[in-house]
Amino acid sequence: SLAEHYKHHWFPEKPFKGSGYRCIRINHKMDPIISKAASQIGLSLPQLYQLLPSELTLWVDPYEVSYRIGEDGSICVLYEATATKPTGQKALGSYGLLTCKNQMMFGRTSPSKNYIMTVSS
Repeated sequence: SLAEHYKHHWFPEKPFKGSGYRCIRINHKMDPIISKAASQIGLSLPQLYQLLPSELTLWVDPYEVSYRIGEDGSICVLYEATATKPTGQKALGSYGLLTCKNQMMFGRTSPSKNYIMTVSS
């Protein structure tokens, strides 16, 4: 579901391009892409609300997937891969600080809280 959803919004050469589109949010309302994927494997919406936090932000970028539980939670990396960064002045814009995730980190007004996210099968 995610591969199809991100088909025209995935740029490995510019990992942060399209990051706002790839941001998945559960904010007391289930993100439609999560609902779709869950229904494909037989999970109901009530089951999803039992399994996932009521406030979850997930950033899916090439080479990194990170998440935050709660509005003031710490941002944690769930998956990270090595990317070959382009060189030169133009490359700085691709890996700069103006990503969806980094903008949210800079806008914090309260201290981080620590949460642990577990996944079971």
